[in-house]
Amino acid sequence: MLTPAELVWLIAAVAKGDEAAFERLYAATRAKLFGVVLRILRRQDLAEEVIQEAYVKIWNSAGQFNPALASPITWMASIARNRAIDVVRKKGESSIEEEPTAMEVAAESPDPLARREMTEELKRLLECVGRLEPDRQKLVLLAYYNGWSREQLAAKFETPVNTVKTWLRRSMMEIRECLGLGSGS
Repeated sequence: MLTPAELVWLIAAVAKGDEAAFERLYAATRAKLFGVVLRILRRQDLAEEVIQEAYVKIWNSAGQFNPALASPITWMASIARNRAIDVVRKKGESSIEEEPTAMEVAAESPDPLARREMTEELKRLLECVGRLEPDRQKLVLLAYYNGWSREQLAAKFETPVNTVKTWLRRSMMEIRECLGLGSGS
């Protein structure tokens, strides 16, 4: 895996239309982004389609990337994740009833080997999520890790959608504060 600084450089080169830089960026990040998308979609054919669309968006949006706001992999993963969630919502592929183990997956912590390989950034993020109340941890993980919609979360937690929105917003503010990023808006 390339360093974040190398990824920043590649994205800047992609913003200038450098196809070779784009190929290197793709090769260095495809597995990670594919994993993010596959976890949400749970179908390889859809995941491959979404990855293609995500990289087209990365190519077209590279000039908008700001390394002061997010790490390169976080920025790219959010593009891929958001596209995957759009597909889930549009196609109605994923419902709570069809995913009885989703709550269990969200609640599990990574195995010791995976934990050793985590970046320091991810360790800090998990530590901050771990400081949330247990129900808020599950809410955040289901929303941002498993790609559940607010409507699905409202049904699961038996609460109005607007309450779920508020809980998510407050939880994300707590996480940002824990990470030293300020409360944001």
